[in-house]
Amino acid sequence: MRTITLLAALTAGTAATALATPALAGSPDGKLQVKVLATGVLPDGGIDKITSIDPGLAATLGTLGVGDVDAKASDNVVPTLAVEYFFSKAVSVETICCFTQHHVNGAADLAGTRLVDHVLILPATLTAKLHLDTGGPIKPYLGAGPAWFVVFDEKPGATAEALGVDRVKMSNSLGLALQGGVDIALGQSGYGISLDAKKYFVKPTARFYAGEAKVLETKHDLDPWVVSAGLSYRF
Repeated sequence: MRTITLLAALTAGTAATALATPALAGSPDGKLQVKVLATGVLPDGGIDKITSIDPGLAATLGTLGVGDVDAKASDNVVPTLAVEYFFSKAVSVETICCFTQHHVNGAADLAGTRLVDHVLILPATLTAKLHLDTGGPIKPYLGAGPAWFVVFDEKPGATAEALGVDRVKMSNSLGLALQGGVDIALGQSGYGISLDAKKYFVKPTARFYAGEAKVLETKHDLDPWVVSAGLSYRF
């Protein structure tokens, strides 16, 4: 949590510096745009398939009456910094920076249990965007591009620990992001409002260990919706 708080402070400070610098003359037709956003990260996290399971763990789950193993990742709201470069009025590229923290609960026969107590994700994303020039301040856009989910600081949940798991590792994953939104210019000063939605398609692998032995490996449909709203400055 301290990492996320520090990131929020650094993001706000960077954006405030950019917005307050007199030398950066704002314009709704500028080449660069910086956005400070509040972002909701709404992942699925369901298990796509169980790649491997230790026979002893399988027997334990069967004894507990667990036949259908599934999962659901928690939602989160985080600050986001986006930086965008315009090649023309119609074409731009954008990258975002944020950290988002989640836990993974059991679903189906494991409903109400905690599998992963803490996981931190950096969803590095680069999208190419096409903008519609409406002749007014409201400019919709569509975008798409690669996303690299960097995962770290995983911790097993109470249910996993009760089954003998003392370590969990989720893989970094390459995926795809589709994007749609609208920029609304507030006059000619370069300031504006941005509304954005992204759908990610990412399938990380989770590996659960008891000591040095891998007892469970699962493939997950993380596939989050990421929705954002905030202020922009173009110059």
